[in-house]
Amino acid sequence: MEAFEIALLSVIAMLVFIYLGMHIAVTLALVSFVGTWIIKGNSVVAINLLWISSHQTVNNFVFAVIPLFVLMGFLVSVAGMGRDAYEIGQLMLRRVRGGLGMATVVANAIFAAITGVSVASASVFSKIAVPEMMRHGYTGRFAVGTVAGSSVLGMLIPPSVLLIIYALIVEESVGDLFIAGIGPGILLTIVYCGVIYLMARYLPRMVFTSGTFDDGDQTAADEEEITGSVWVKVLPIATLIMLVMGGLYGGVFTPVEAGAAGAFLALLFALLRRRLTLESLWAVLIDTGKVSATLLFLIISASMYSRMLGLSGLPGEMAEIFNELGAGFYGMLALYVVIVIILGTIVDSVSIMLIMVPLFVGALKFYEIDLIWFGIVTVIATEIGLLTPPLGLAVYVVHSTLNRPDISLKEIFAGSAPFALAMLFALILIIAFPSLSTFLVHAMK
Repeated sequence: MEAFEIALLSVIAMLVFIYLGMHIAVTLALVSFVGTWIIKGNSVVAINLLWISSHQTVNNFVFAVIPLFVLMGFLVSVAGMGRDAYEIGQLMLRRVRGGLGMATVVANAIFAAITGVSVASASVFSKIAVPEMMRHGYTGRFAVGTVAGSSVLGMLIPPSVLLIIYALIVEESVGDLFIAGIGPGILLTIVYCGVIYLMARYLPRMVFTSGTFDDGDQTAADEEEITGSVWVKVLPIATLIMLVMGGLYGGVFTPVEAGAAGAFLALLFALLRRRLTLESLWAVLIDTGKVSATLLFLIISASMYSRMLGLSGLPGEMAEIFNELGAGFYGMLALYVVIVIILGTIVDSVSIMLIMVPLFVGALKFYEIDLIWFGIVTVIATEIGLLTPPLGLAVYVVHSTLNRPDISLKEIFAGSAPFALAMLFALILIIAFPSLSTFLVHAMK
C-alpha cells in the first residue's frame, strides 16, 4: 500500500473515531503514531515522532502565550468588564431600532478585544444581555440568538486564542494575524448590526414580543446614572486594550510579554474592584490550567499528525488531483470551507483547526496563497460551526448558562440562524476580496 493511501485511510479512520466519541487529542496521536509506523515499517520511527512532536512544540517559549491570554480572559471576566462593555454599548445604541441587540453585538466586540475567547463571551452575555433584552420586550429567541451569534466575535477580533494557535501551526507572526483580524472583525460586527436593524424594521414580530420598538424606555434617572459612570467603565477597558494591542503592534512587547502584561493588569483591575477573592482566584487558576493543558495536548497531537502527513506526501497528491480534475485553487478552497463548516457541527474550533490546517495548507501552498488571509478564512468558517446543529458549542454554552426551561436548544439554534448566515456572507466577501483581511498588515509594514 502506498504512503498516500495509508495517509488517506488514516484521515478517514480519524473522522470515524471522532464520530464515535474518542477524544480528539487521543485520536490525532493514535492515528499519527500508527500511520507513521505503517508508512515507515518501523515502530522506532513512530516513537521518535512522538518524542520530537512533544519536545519541539510545547517546549518552545512562544507557547507560553496560550496560558497567559487564557488567564487574562478569565481575570477580565471576573473583573466584571463584560457587564461594563454591555452598558457602554447600551448607552451608545439605546435609541436605535433594535438597539439593545446591537449593543450586545458591540459589547461582544469590545469584550473580544480584551479576552479572545468566544465561550467566555457566550457565558457572560447570557447572564447579562438576555434578561435585559427580554425585559425590554425582545423575544427570547432573538435575545439568545443574538448572544450566541455575537459571541463568536471573540475568536476573530484580536487577541484571539484561535489566531494564536493558527499562527503556531503555520509558523506565521501572531502580531500579523492579530492585525489581519481587525478588519474582518469590524466588518462582521457591522454586518451583524445591519441584520438586527433589518429584522427590527421589516420583521418586528421576530424581534419584539409586541411587534413594536421598545428600546428607549429608560427613565431620566437611569440615563443619568449610566452616563455618569460610563468613563469609570470605559477607562479600564481602553487601558487594557491599549496596553496589550498597542504594546504588541508598537513593538514594545512580544506576544508572550503582551499576554503577561495583560494578565497582570486584569489582575490589578479585579483586585481594585474587589471582585477577586482567594476562592475565585483559585478557580481562575484551575480553569486556566485545564484549558491550557487541553490546548497544549491538542497541539502536540496535531504536530504528530502534521509530520505524518508530510511523510506520506498526501498534501502534494491532493493538489495534483485537483489540478487534474480542473478544479484548481477555488475548487480546493470550496471543499476546505465546506468540510470545516460540517466538522463545526460535531467538533470544537481548536480541534477543527488542528485537523484541517495541516491537511490542506500543504496542498494550498502550491498556489502560493497568503497564509494570513487563509487564517482569517479558516477562523470564520470554523466559527460558523459554533452556531450550527447538532453540536453548536456557543449554543450549548448559552443554553447551559441560562438554564431556563422556557428557552430550548431549538429556540437558540433558530435565533442564531440569521447570524450564521451573516457569517457566511462575510466569509464570501473575504474570499472574494482578500484585501479586507490583509490591507492593515501591508499598511503597517
